[in-house]
Amino acid sequence: MPSVFLPHRALFRIGGADAESFLQNLITTDIVSMVPNEARPGALLTPQGKILFDFMIWRDGTDFIIETDRDQHDALVKRLTMYKLRAAVTLSSIEADGVTVSWDDATADGAADSRFAKAGITLHRREGKHGADDALLYDALRAAHGIVTSGPDYALQDIFPHDALMDLNGGLSFKKGCYVGQEVVSRMQHRGTARRRVVTVTATGALPAPGTEITAGGKPVGTLGTVSGQTGLAIVRIDRAGEAMAAGTVLMAGDTAVSLTLPAWTGLTFPSASDEASA
Repeated sequence: MPSVFLPHRALFRIGGADAESFLQNLITTDIVSMVPNEARPGALLTPQGKILFDFMIWRDGTDFIIETDRDQHDALVKRLTMYKLRAAVTLSSIEADGVTVSWDDATADGAADSRFAKAGITLHRREGKHGADDALLYDALRAAHGIVTSGPDYALQDIFPHDALMDLNGGLSFKKGCYVGQEVVSRMQHRGTARRRVVTVTATGALPAPGTEITAGGKPVGTLGTVSGQTGLAIVRIDRAGEAMAAGTVLMAGDTAVSLTLPAWTGLTFPSASDEASA
């Protein structure tokens, strides 16, 4: 029943009479359907549909708690404040010492992370330090189950929510109406044009450093992100990777031969030709 302290995470509270409608009309997550003690991923997008900020969000009574990377905290609060205008909404920082994640413990306090629930893992998130300083253990869990985050796995303003599996992990709604960037991601969904997806990368020995290019026949298909020994994460062009795998071409991360697998919980498969991913 591991508990890991993540000092690089920060939280803030959004309250007020208009908090729910304010967020519902702005971020990717359908918060109206979110139940108590459930943490969902979410993002604030650019008008072009790319991830500007990413975070976890859960209810706290009539308020909402947003957990994000400490480096994003101030800029995200500033951006939400800009959108607030005359809405009855308050934003306030939570003076907590990071965030603790605990898994394989159904009795743990905190909000259950819907991303891990999709993979059959019960993981709770709560403010403050209640666990060990062993972020590498949490990284290993993420790598094993295809859970990516900005920074280690992708750069903000560089990818679409589909690329990070937000269309499948509870972080992206296609039913709730308009929000920033909604037209672009809805078009991707309906046309089935999402070709970049999260994969778990494995090797028979240690993987090279994050940032190493993954290639097929010398052509790039993606970039290695989080690395945990012989297992890692990457966001790759699964059409190109699928073609290479079907042809028996060895995939390489630098000078290391690797295997790519799509997270089982997604239901996705590698295309064997230049067509869209199936789900």
